[in-house]
Amino acid sequence: MERTEKAPARWTLRRPSRGRTERGRSLAPERAVRAEPVTHVPEEPSPSAYRYERKFLVAALGRAEIETAIRLHPALFSEIFHARHVNNIYLDTPGCEAYFEAVNGDTNRVKARIRWYGAAGGVIAKPVLEFKIKRGLVGRKASYPLVPFPLDGAITGETLRSVFDRSDLPEPVREYLSARSPALLNRYRRTYHRSADGRFRITVDDALTYASPGAPERIVPDRVHRIVELKYAEGDEPDAHRIASRFPFRLTKSSKYVMGLNALGVW
Repeated sequence: MERTEKAPARWTLRRPSRGRTERGRSLAPERAVRAEPVTHVPEEPSPSAYRYERKFLVAALGRAEIETAIRLHPALFSEIFHARHVNNIYLDTPGCEAYFEAVNGDTNRVKARIRWYGAAGGVIAKPVLEFKIKRGLVGRKASYPLVPFPLDGAITGETLRSVFDRSDLPEPVREYLSARSPALLNRYRRTYHRSADGRFRITVDDALTYASPGAPERIVPDRVHRIVELKYAEGDEPDAHRIASRFPFRLTKSSKYVMGLNALGVW
């Protein structure tokens, strides 16, 4: 089961990037470079707080074949937690700053989402606000529990603002969220695996679906892709290549948020 940690109390500032250019033109449309409020990014924690998350976007193999490859790996991976469904509401600016940071491969970036497990709708009993903070090839999470809220229809910025107002959030986090609104709903099934020595973990995600927060009933399924993630501490990087090379699939660049907006035809 994934563990997350609280963000440090102090925060530093940076301004949103405009996106790289390709053949002399910006990859982001005009509305993506409009003036936005200053973005708050958590201060750098100790190096040990960061970890690698290597992704494999798999289309040629089904879940059963993937999990067979994991079980037969020389590192002796075993399942450590029951399969469960993961639900996310991704948050972004009107200009889709987080989307373009991911598309452009910005070295330093932050992605915000609300995550919970189990049923997709009804009363969300244990939602968690998560920030995925990327620094080069490594990243970390900062998480804040939110108050329960009902989810039975369209998800609006006003709905989430009410949730944030009733939750115990630091003021810099509230300021960050004030410039963001719900941009994507996604859901998938996840299994968890760990190597015999405990240094490497693998998650396998399939049954991916996407929907617009304004029309959550219009679900777009992804019947093609499975996503495998290999996760490990910075100090275990020297052995990671050996672990990854024994799988019948190759490392790729992958973002469920980008895949979701593309599947919905937003970009």
